[in-house]
Amino acid sequence: MQAMGIAMETMGQEKRCAVFGASGGIGAALVAALSVRADVAQVWAGGRSGVGVPGPKVASFAFDLLDEASIAAACAAIGGPLDLVIVATGRLTYADGAGPEKSTRALSGDHLAEMFAINAAGPALIAKHALPLLRKDTRAVFAAISARVGSIGDNRLGGWHAYRASKAALNMLVRTMAIELARTHPQALAVTLHPGTVDTALSQPFQRGVAAEKLFTADYSAGRMLAVLDGLAPSQSGRLFAWDGAEVPF
Repeated sequence: MQAMGIAMETMGQEKRCAVFGASGGIGAALVAALSVRADVAQVWAGGRSGVGVPGPKVASFAFDLLDEASIAAACAAIGGPLDLVIVATGRLTYADGAGPEKSTRALSGDHLAEMFAINAAGPALIAKHALPLLRKDTRAVFAAISARVGSIGDNRLGGWHAYRASKAALNMLVRTMAIELARTHPQALAVTLHPGTVDTALSQPFQRGVAAEKLFTADYSAGRMLAVLDGLAPSQSGRLFAWDGAEVPF
């Protein structure tokens, strides 16, 4: 693990950030965007085997989304206080190569367990260990990448059963944590984010029919989501927001 390159005493009011899932397309773009911001002093970038370090502000760490001990160790190494934590992990297809279910007949208990472990339980365990690190004296943000298809109220097409349900579970977990967070960190907020359809390896098999103007680069999506986070108030904690700032119903 790369040692922190900026001493805490030199940071002043500049922000300390952590991105879990920085080896993916969106996660890497978030790290890159944060690392060039003047108000950011340190970015911790985490992946299963660590990640590349794009600049002097960035420190790499390794964690296993399915191993709580590794998550706890990573958070302990990062330490606090943190101003921003983003969980950019997620999976749409299964380890055995199967894609999202098109009908109930395709449901599998193993697939359901796999999707919930990665898309809901893993981010929740990151929150368990990262939320106590958030700064208490000023505004701080915890955000997890979700998806519009995880909205129960917006579901008009069906299909993709396990992915939809796991993202809906993530939304509810963050909503519940936001209520608890407000009691100890009154200026903090916890939200989920819909990044739009982003041109990454995760979405490539499902981009047919997506209009060119609706298929975003990872850099564009990351920039828009960070702008959304910058504009949110603690009173908006516990909600799901899209890349354009619109609130998505649960």
